[in-house]
Amino acid sequence: MPTIRSKPFIVLALWLCASLAQAQGYPNKPIRMILAFPPGGPTDIVSRVLAQKLGEQLGQQVLVDNKPGAGGNIGAELAARAPNDGYTIFYNTSAIVINPALYGKASYDTLKDFVPVVLTAAIPMVLVVNPAVPAKNMKEFVDVAKSRPGQWSYSSSGTGTITHLASAMLSSHMGLSTVHIPYKGSAPGLVDLAGGQTQFMTDTINTALPYIRDGRLRAIAVTSAKRSSVLPELPTFNEAGLAGFDAAAWQGVVVPAGTPAEIVARLNAEINKALQDPAVRARLAGQGADVLGSTPAEYAAYIRAEMPRWAKAIKDSGAKAD
Repeated sequence: MPTIRSKPFIVLALWLCASLAQAQGYPNKPIRMILAFPPGGPTDIVSRVLAQKLGEQLGQQVLVDNKPGAGGNIGAELAARAPNDGYTIFYNTSAIVINPALYGKASYDTLKDFVPVVLTAAIPMVLVVNPAVPAKNMKEFVDVAKSRPGQWSYSSSGTGTITHLASAMLSSHMGLSTVHIPYKGSAPGLVDLAGGQTQFMTDTINTALPYIRDGRLRAIAVTSAKRSSVLPELPTFNEAGLAGFDAAAWQGVVVPAGTPAEIVARLNAEINKALQDPAVRARLAGQGADVLGSTPAEYAAYIRAEMPRWAKAIKDSGAKAD
C-alpha cells in the first residue's frame, strides 16, 4: 500500500501516462488554427498553404480561423486562453514580440502563455506608393514627402504590426511628417492605397506583388538585408540610404502553455516536414517567402531575442498604439 510520501509520484506517473496516451491518439479530430489577421493578408496566404499540407499529413482537417483586430492582440488572447490539448494552434506573426512593448498592458504574456512550436517563414516587405505620387526611388520619395509635411498618410495592417513600425521607422529615420492610418489587415490597406486614400505603405511582398505587377502601385525598395528574388530589380532600404535597416515579417506556430510536450514535438515534426515539401516550397517562394523551419527550442530563443530588438525599434521610432 503506497505511503503518503509516494502519492505525488503516483499522481505524476498517472499524469504522464494520460499525456502519452493523448499524444499517441493525436489528432483524432480537426485542428483549429487561429490567425490574428483577416483573409487575403500575408499571414493568411502562407498559413492556408501550410494548413492544407499539414491536414493531409495528419489525416485531419486543419481549419484556419481568422480573428483580426487590435494589431493581432484579439487573436493572440483567444489562442492563449484556448484549451492546451493540441487542437488549437496559433499561427503567429512578429506581433507577439512587438505588442508587449507597444501596448501598456497586453492581455497575454508571450513568454508565459505560449509554447513555441516552429518558426515557419519570413517575408520581406516592400515600400509601395500610389502611382500619383511623383517618386520612383527613395530619394525622390523622401524629397516629395518633405515638401508636403503632415499631408502624406500611410496604410498599415493594424496598429503595432510590423507594417506600421516599418513605415514609422522610415518616417522617423528620414525626418518625415506622416500620418498613420491603420486597417484590419493588409488587404483593405492596399485597396485604399491603390484608390488614393493614402500615399504609401510598407507591406509584405506577397500581398503587394499583384498590385505592383498590374500597375496599381509602384514599388520603391525592399526592407530586407538582401534583394528579393521576386523583385530583384528593387534596391534594399540599406542600398537606398537607410543604413542597417533590416526587417521582415516572420511567422511561426505556437500553442497554449501546458500543451503536452509529445504533441508539441509531433506538430514540430509535421510542420517541418510540410515546409520541406517541394510543392509547398514552390508556392511559398512564388509569394516571396523565405521558408525556414526550426526546433521548438530554436524558435523559443528566436522569440526571446526579437523582443528587445523590437522594443528598441518602437522606442527609437516613437511609434505608439493609436
